[in-house]
This record gives sequence, structure tokens and C-alpha cells, in this order.
Amino acid sequence: MRSRSAFLTINLVFLLAMVAVSLSVGATQIDGLLSALLHTGANTSAAEILWQIRIPRIVTALIVGAALGVAGALAQGATNNPLAEPAILGTSAGAALAVVIGVLANVVVIGSVGAMAIAAIGALLATLLTLRFATLERSVSPLNLVIIGLSLSATISAVVGLLTTAISRSDARSISFWSFGSLALTNSSDLIPLLIFTLFGIAIALWVAPNLDLLSLGDTTARHLGIDPRRVRRISLIALAILIGAAVSTVGTISFLGLAAPHIARLIGGPKHRPLILQSALLGATILLVADTLARTIAAPNELNVGLFTALIGAPILAILVRNRQSSWSQS
Repeated sequence: MRSRSAFLTINLVFLLAMVAVSLSVGATQIDGLLSALLHTGANTSAAEILWQIRIPRIVTALIVGAALGVAGALAQGATNNPLAEPAILGTSAGAALAVVIGVLANVVVIGSVGAMAIAAIGALLATLLTLRFATLERSVSPLNLVIIGLSLSATISAVVGLLTTAISRSDARSISFWSFGSLALTNSSDLIPLLIFTLFGIAIALWVAPNLDLLSLGDTTARHLGIDPRRVRRISLIALAILIGAAVSTVGTISFLGLAAPHIARLIGGPKHRPLILQSALLGATILLVADTLARTIAAPNELNVGLFTALIGAPILAILVRNRQSSWSQS
């Protein structure tokens, strides 16, 4: 308990420090940062850069990072698989395909409430399809789940790539840039629906968390303890779809964050899902803010792909888990 409290304190302090750093760095140097922050209505270039570009982007990074962190915890808890992650299950790819189809059909725009809704539907359908093909004799095979999830994700991502590169619309470049994962297109109008969807998804996750603790003991044991594993899984996947739908429809697909944040949180705070979800949200927000700050400053004024930096954290964790099967997951 003491180590968990210390971790939360250190993470919060580091997160606040990163917010300050992210506000102060960028392609354009801002003089009088504090003055521009305090005078929200000031008609100056510094105030416009802060309030129209940097602050919405920072808030978006925090919300999306929290959503991806919780989504990863839900994916792992619902499937009882330490390698499960929204990108591996096909969830993120399904959401992206739904958004691209909606945008090309002129039904929605990126970041809108409609885009979040259809992205959630696409995410849920893709995840259910993965689980359906990975199920053998009424139980989900961990190996099949990863292989089929990666295959489905690669297939859907290829379709998304073909659609975004083959079109000749004026906004084609923006759609293509978004599909690879970027916070560059976010604006203040996206924040309210993004926050509402994310808070709703996290609320469902916290509600179902105690049952995920029982589900981790195995379906048979969970049934003996009075819960229906299929119902718990269904509720968890709905929350997962809502979170991924909100995140992907706003910033595109960002891989590995949903894998890294829950595992780091589990190593520090233990496997109990309610604190795990909160810690995964905080870690996800911190990791994505750091990654986005690096992506937009290292090669300024050019911007790198934020997924490169989340992959630098997540990919080694995935490799370690595959290499060392006796992980903290099995011991918990």
C-alpha cells in the first residue's frame, strides 16, 4: 500500500512537471509564458499558440492516454491474457476502419461525436470477431487470440491504408496523417465529447473491476463464485470499445501504450483491477504526454509520429513477456 501511494505521488508530480515542460516547448518560442497563461482572452500570438494549439493538445494527450491505459487493462482482464492489447485484439484497427468509412461517406468528421460512436461500434465488432475465431471448445486460446488478433489487425489496417492512399479528396492528407496516429489535428472542440466518452468508459471499467478480479481465477472458478464470465466479458468489451472509439476517432491508432501502462501499473500496484484501472489511466496519460512532447519537439518544426515513442516503451515490454513466460501476471 505504501509503495502504491508513493508511486501515485511520484507519477502525479512527474505528470505536472511534464505539463509545464510541454507548455513551454515547441516549434515556436513563447516569451511571457506565464502572462499568456493568465490572460486567456489576450489577442496576442503567444496566447493564441497556448490556448488554441498547445493546451488543447496537452489535454487531448492526457485524456487519450488515460483511455488507452484503461483499455489495455480491460483487454487483459477480459481475456485473462497478459499479451492482450487493443491493437493486438484488432480493436483499434476496427475503430479506425469505421471512422475512415464514415469520413469517406461524408457521414462524420474526425473527432466528432458521430465519429466516436461509429468507431466504438467498429471496435466492438472487430474485437468480437477476434474472440470468436480464437475460441476453441468454449474457451479462448491465449496463443490463438494473439495470432488471430494480429492477423485481423494487420488485414484491417491494410484496408485502411488502401482507402486513405487511394482517395483524391482535398482532406486525404489529413486523413492519412490521422490514421498513423497524431495529435496534430486536435482542437478545443474535440475535448468535451472526448472527455465524456472517456469518463463513461472508465466508469463502466471501475464498475466491472471486482468481477474482473474473479474472472482472473478462471471461468470455472468464477462461475462457482456466482458470476457469469460471458456477461463480465461483454460489459468489459463494451467499455473497451467506447474508450478506443473515443481515442482512435480523435487521434488515430497509437499502439503499445495499452500494453505498457497496465503492466507497469500491475508490477507496482498489484493485480487488483480497481486500483489497476486508475493507475493505468494515470500512467497512460503520462506516457502519451511525454511521447507527444518528444514527437513535436525533437525534429521541430517537423513532427515525428507519436506512435514511434510509445512503441519504444511498449515493444520491449511485449518482447520481454514473450521471452519470459513466468511473468508477474502468472504469479499474481
